[in-house]
Amino acid sequence: MKRHDKTEKMQKTTVIRPKESILSVDWGELWRYRDLCSLLIKRNITTQYKQTILGPLWYLVQPLLTTVMYMVVFGNIARIPTDGLPQPLFYLSGICLWQYFSDCLTQTSSTFVDNAALFGKVYFPRLVMPIAKVISNLLRFSIQLGLFLIVYAIYQIFIMPGQIHTNIYALLLPVLVLLLALLALGFGILFTSITTKYRDLQLLLGFAVSLWMYATPVIYPLSTVTNNTLRMLMQLNPLTSIVEAFKYGMLGAGSFSWGMIAYSACFAIVVLAIGIVVFNRVQRSFQDTV
Repeated sequence: MKRHDKTEKMQKTTVIRPKESILSVDWGELWRYRDLCSLLIKRNITTQYKQTILGPLWYLVQPLLTTVMYMVVFGNIARIPTDGLPQPLFYLSGICLWQYFSDCLTQTSSTFVDNAALFGKVYFPRLVMPIAKVISNLLRFSIQLGLFLIVYAIYQIFIMPGQIHTNIYALLLPVLVLLLALLALGFGILFTSITTKYRDLQLLLGFAVSLWMYATPVIYPLSTVTNNTLRMLMQLNPLTSIVEAFKYGMLGAGSFSWGMIAYSACFAIVVLAIGIVVFNRVQRSFQDTV
């Protein structure tokens, strides 16, 4: 009996040692901490609007108000075309994807700074934190996507029956969301690693994200960009093909290219790999600089 207890105790022992490579990720260890990840996801969801009047309704209020503002400013005042699509559908489709990406990026970009005290006391795979942020934001994305589908159904059935041409490429939505998550996670962990030493860069993030949105066809279609050089630069933005592919599949307008989707996928993988390298290097000594 004593020998059995001793064996069981040895099996529950976890040995913490430095990683052999800064690129290596112990996926098995991340999987063993899936319960912690689940708890963090629940915490992120419940605390975000815990002491607010409308609570989760802000998930709907924010895109609705943003859509109305875009319709007034860009649709009626600036008169930017929407590829012949109804303005609410056009703007909502871009807002859903962009909001998910920007939320994941801004929230993961402060991982080290926000959790410095916790990281200094308890050991767990540090990547659990940003991964939980990315997954928890899927709830918000799902609610906003549901709002988009409701508006889509209203236009498709009552207002413009048969005039909105959804096609088979709409089935790529899970792939597009995955690419957004990988891009946001990669840029987020890369940014949080840099800002542990250069804290002032964190102040520029909001400004950079705003500029990035205008470089992405969220409030205007890519077809309105006629300058070849500018169009090529916009296509280098990995988010361009993702947003355009979603609009093309769901609304039948926009552009779609398998080559551009493959480019976005490769870009996401490279950025994530670089982010992991820098993240693994910084997590060894970030406690001394935060």
